[in-house]
Amino acid sequence: MAKYYEEGFDPEDLNITVSELLVATADASDELLDAAVSEVLALLKDRLKMDVVFVSEFVGGERVFRYVDAPTDRPMMSPGDSNPLEETWCQRVVDGRIPELIPDVRAFPGKADLPPAPFDIGTYISTPVLLDDGHVYGTLCCISFSPHETVQQRDLKNLKSVAMLVASKIDRAQAQAQPEARNKPVTFSLQPKW
Repeated sequence: MAKYYEEGFDPEDLNITVSELLVATADASDELLDAAVSEVLALLKDRLKMDVVFVSEFVGGERVFRYVDAPTDRPMMSPGDSNPLEETWCQRVVDGRIPELIPDVRAFPGKADLPPAPFDIGTYISTPVLLDDGHVYGTLCCISFSPHETVQQRDLKNLKSVAMLVASKIDRAQAQAQPEARNKPVTFSLQPKW
């Protein structure tokens, strides 16, 4: 991704980057896609000026963190950590109880009904990761500790584009899975670039 910076590419709209990666990695190995997805997630976090980005999977009534990029000085969650799905904001986004974009959580009218978070959330952006078969794998979320009231629908659109990239990686992993394993959840490994 460094070449985009060098060439003056402004990834405010990540759709171009994501589209290129979807095309470029269609026949690439998993390792290449893992690196590409990790870079896009880090770029998304940076461009939206968020503190945390994560991909979660919904498994057996739990939200399991599969990818986490968060400040190393504030460990709050790690890949593999889980908690009851019903106690998450992610579930509320998927079932429509809260919007996908909350620029200022403090001013959100439904804040009192949200489950407590292990840290202060100022801005929350989340979208489902939808697989080709219509199944909700989990969510892609970006969080800032303080509100960023400048976030807008365009930022949510970029998040949705990145969620499509993540979903395409999962769909490919499922397609390559053994036939007897196809009904089991498929997990993937993305390594954050710290």
